[in-house]
Amino acid sequence: MNALTGIFVILHGLVHLWYVVLSFQWVEYQPDMGWTGKSWMVSSFMPEATLRSIAGVLFIIATIAFVISGIGIFIRADWINHFIFGSAIFSSLVLIIFWDGQPGMLVQKGVIGLLINLVIMAIVLLKG
Repeated sequence: MNALTGIFVILHGLVHLWYVVLSFQWVEYQPDMGWTGKSWMVSSFMPEATLRSIAGVLFIIATIAFVISGIGIFIRADWINHFIFGSAIFSSLVLIIFWDGQPGMLVQKGVIGLLINLVIMAIVLLKG
C-alpha cells in the first residue's frame, strides 16, 4: 500500500507540469486546455508575462514538493506528514491564486487536483 500511495503522490505532483507547459507557452494554447494564463486574484495589477513566469515557477515547486513527498512515503520518512501536508497546502494555494475566475472547465483548471489536496490534508490530520 505504501508503494501505491507513493506512486500516486508522485503522479499527482507530475500533473502540475501541465500548468508549467501552459505557463511558459511551450504549446500553442487551445481553449479546451484549461488554464488561460490569467488569475482572478492578480491579473488586474500584474502583466500577463510576469504572472505566467511566477505561475510556472510555483507549479515547478509544487511538482518537486509532491515528488519529494512520494519518495518520503516510499522510505517511510518521519517528516513525511508535515512535508506532504505543506505540499498540499502550497499546491492548493497556487491553484486558487492562478485560477482564472471563470466557472467553466473546472476539471481542466485543477478542481480535481484541489480535491486530491484536500483529501491528502484530511488524511494527514486524521492520522495525527
